[in-house]
Amino acid sequence: MKIKHLPLIIGAFISIALIVAIFVVYNYKNNQANIASNEQPKITEPNESTETPTLDEPENTSENPAEPEQQPDENGYLPNQELPTEPTYINDILLANKIYPLPSTFAPGENPEAKQALDQMLAAAKQQGFDLVAFSGYRSFEYQTTLYNNYVQRDGQAAADRYSARPGYSEHQTGLAFDIGERGKEDLWLTEEFGETPAGQWLFAHASEYGFILRFPQNKEDITGYMYESWHYRYVGKDIAKQITMKNITLEEYLGVK
Repeated sequence: MKIKHLPLIIGAFISIALIVAIFVVYNYKNNQANIASNEQPKITEPNESTETPTLDEPENTSENPAEPEQQPDENGYLPNQELPTEPTYINDILLANKIYPLPSTFAPGENPEAKQALDQMLAAAKQQGFDLVAFSGYRSFEYQTTLYNNYVQRDGQAAADRYSARPGYSEHQTGLAFDIGERGKEDLWLTEEFGETPAGQWLFAHASEYGFILRFPQNKEDITGYMYESWHYRYVGKDIAKQITMKNITLEEYLGVK
C-alpha cells in the first residue's frame, strides 16, 4: 500500500515546492522594483510650487541715505523739506548741503581735530609770509538763522541762496568749516578776489596737505548749490582732501550724491 501511494506523495511535494518557488520569485521582483523607484531623483513637476527666499531691501541709513523723491526748486532746495532728527554721514563723512540738512538741535561746536589742523595750516602759511586768519568757524543754528535772514532782507532770497545757507543747511553748523582771509586785507574777505592773491593761492595749493578742501570751487555751482567761494574751506582729513583736490571734484562728487 505504501509503495502504491508513493508517486502521489512525491507529486504533491513537487507541486508544493513549485508554488513556494513561484511565490518567492514574485515577491523578490516586487521588492526590487520598489527599491529602484525610491532611488530615483525627485523631479519637480511644472505646476509644483517652490518657494524662493526673498532678499530684504537695503535700509535707508545715514551711510545709505534715501534718494530724494522731489526735485530741487530753482534755489536748489527740496520744497517743504523738514529738518531731520539725525545728521547724514556717508562713509563716515558728515554731509551738510541743500539736500541733506542737519537737525536744528545739532550743536557739536568747533571740531577739535579740524581746529588743530587749521592751526597747523595757518602756522605754515605764516612761515611763508602769509598772515591768514579764520574769521568765521562754527555757527549755531540760531546764529545762522539771524545771518541768513539779514542777507535775505538785504539782497532777496534768490540772491542770498547762492552764497548763504538756510538755517540747518550750513556747513558751519558742523564745526568743520572755516572762512579764511588775510589779516590787513579785510576788504578782500568774502570776495572771489581773495583767491587771486598770493595768500589765497598758497592756501588753495596747500590746504589738502592739512586735510582741507575748497568747498565751493569755480564752475561747480550746479553741483554744490553755491557760487564760488575762495574763502570757504572744509576739513575732511588728509587722505580724502588729497583725493578730492587731485581729481578737481567736489565733496558731493566724491560721495556720489548731489
